[in-house]
Amino acid sequence: MKAWYSFFAVAALIILAFLVIAAGWQFLLGVVIPYAAIATFVIGLVVRVIRWARSPVPFKIPTTCGQQKSLPWVKHSPLEAPHNTWQVLGRMFLEIFFFRSLFRNTKMTLTDGPRLVYGSDKWLWLGGLAFHWSFFFVVMRHLRFFIEPVPTCIIWVQNLDGLMQVGVPVFYMTTVGLLGGVTYLFLRRVMIPQVKYISLAADYFPLFLIFSIALTGFLLRHTSFRVDIVLVKQLAMGLVGLSPHVPEGIGSLFYVHLFLVSVLLFYFPASKLVHLGGVFLSPTRNLANNSRQIRHTNPWNYDVKTHSYEEWEDEFREVMKEAGMPLDKEGK
Repeated sequence: MKAWYSFFAVAALIILAFLVIAAGWQFLLGVVIPYAAIATFVIGLVVRVIRWARSPVPFKIPTTCGQQKSLPWVKHSPLEAPHNTWQVLGRMFLEIFFFRSLFRNTKMTLTDGPRLVYGSDKWLWLGGLAFHWSFFFVVMRHLRFFIEPVPTCIIWVQNLDGLMQVGVPVFYMTTVGLLGGVTYLFLRRVMIPQVKYISLAADYFPLFLIFSIALTGFLLRHTSFRVDIVLVKQLAMGLVGLSPHVPEGIGSLFYVHLFLVSVLLFYFPASKLVHLGGVFLSPTRNLANNSRQIRHTNPWNYDVKTHSYEEWEDEFREVMKEAGMPLDKEGK
């Protein structure tokens, strides 16, 4: 039912977009809502990151699964237990760009006996990697609509993505990667009992939303719903130049696609998707494991007035004597 709730929510959003288009409010879908979505995304993401950055870290809590640096003759694991900034950067780089910890993820299976069997689970790593990298390249390719002249690096990304050209227009590899990756992540949630049990509607909603965005984008490029790229460029450049204009002749499906993207931007800062910024501020990853070398002091610590037992006893000595309570300094 949780998955169905999310499915119907996305379906309702698509129907709402068509109703707005039928009412002739393309300016609302093409200008007002995108501006509001971008502002919400930027401000919300900045607020979340600042809130995380201001959270105190009183202890060294890096996640490690290797030998900490200690004596010279003990072999140290620099990426598993980094003890300086460069090693932390190396660990973060592999984690952010290649999901290193997910690569070593294991799955548990209950077999006859009964007995627990742990094995490798590389499909999750591969599906997550395909989804995230495809999403990144799709976003990079779309930047060509908002920049004029188009930077060379974006042209390189577009050419690399269409390297295995099939037909005209070019069929991009990331189209398959994005649709395939999000489909795998959804099927994993509904087919694996343990994952299905802990999944919430908030876990299914972004999957349906991103799938709808990718599917409408595919339809706009490769089917009879194709959109005029020149008109889309005019709309995008108008938004960037703060002189919005909605050209005539852009199909309805494009506005649905744009509306779903705007909903994703609205939803992003308040959802689990915000791990995009949170991964950089995770103390289990960005702290050096050097507790044997350097004493970690919480930078948010402030002076606290203490009241020792000796001071407390001096303050209540007479009362304690009358009550017959033992005194450390009795007779003094």
